[in-house]
Amino acid sequence: MTQSIDRYYLGVDVGSISTNLAVIDQSKELVESVYIRTEGKPVNSVQKGIKLMREKIDYDIEIAGAGSTGSARKLTGVIVGADIVKNEITAHALASLHYNPEIQTVMEIGGQDSKIIIIRNSIVVDFAMNTVCAAGTGSFLDMQASRLDIPIENFGSLALKSDNAVSIAGRCTVFAESDMIHKQQLGHPTEDIIKGLCEALARNYLNNVGKGKDIQTPIMFQGGVAANAGMREAFEKYLEQEIIIPEHYDVMGAIGAAILAQENNEKNILQEDSQFYGWDIPDMSFNTSGFECDGCPNICEIVEIRKNDKLIARWGSRCGKWDIAD
Repeated sequence: MTQSIDRYYLGVDVGSISTNLAVIDQSKELVESVYIRTEGKPVNSVQKGIKLMREKIDYDIEIAGAGSTGSARKLTGVIVGADIVKNEITAHALASLHYNPEIQTVMEIGGQDSKIIIIRNSIVVDFAMNTVCAAGTGSFLDMQASRLDIPIENFGSLALKSDNAVSIAGRCTVFAESDMIHKQQLGHPTEDIIKGLCEALARNYLNNVGKGKDIQTPIMFQGGVAANAGMREAFEKYLEQEIIIPEHYDVMGAIGAAILAQENNEKNILQEDSQFYGWDIPDMSFNTSGFECDGCPNICEIVEIRKNDKLIARWGSRCGKWDIAD
């Protein structure tokens, strides 16, 4: 009797603030994950993430498929040799449905943006993203925690200690910060100000990202901000519903990308080995450069990626003249 060989799949989610990696098994269960800061260097963060992942798991684990997602998904896909590249909406929805097949609403708040996904009968039927205003995002909360000299990990627990939230104008980061300073100068307790901020950011999210959306239960809250218990309490107050926070709330995009890689692998059963470059990615040299094409009035900005000095991808032209990677 032939013994079955376990197959593993890698998902990489690179955003403006964080880089997340996840390895899942055939049952779509998380084997290991990595969560690090992107720090404005997506190529370096992916290499660092792969290095950390290979230190956490068996170096001999063979990846049968790799997927990439996030705002830097195309670049990430080229760097890791992804078999499939998909947007964050698809990745987050898939991961959410894996952990709760009944889920109907997904709220995700990351470092620089936020999104809402409406799901009906396991299919995404509507979504919205906020990538313009920083109010309500993780970076804004980080900034306020730093200004108050409070570790961001303690932000939520302090909010829960308050029974009297101070009213904060949360529609704009500038107004919110000036309002917080004003309330401090009036002598309001810090925990009341933090609770007020959490409620202001929850209102901002619901009035902007969630505006006009049919938010139905079960509701899942994910992304780095989901770690903030004060934000969860604020959402439950305004929605008057229980908010579910999955165990792996911070790497759901990467888990979704890994699930996409698995589905792609199983769909293409005749496909040869994965395009994944392997665990030696941290030891490879990747360089990005660019130039402007003056072939027409569009003046497209062309991006080139080289691996070990070999050109492996180029994109950016509207007409496709320069593109050498799908």
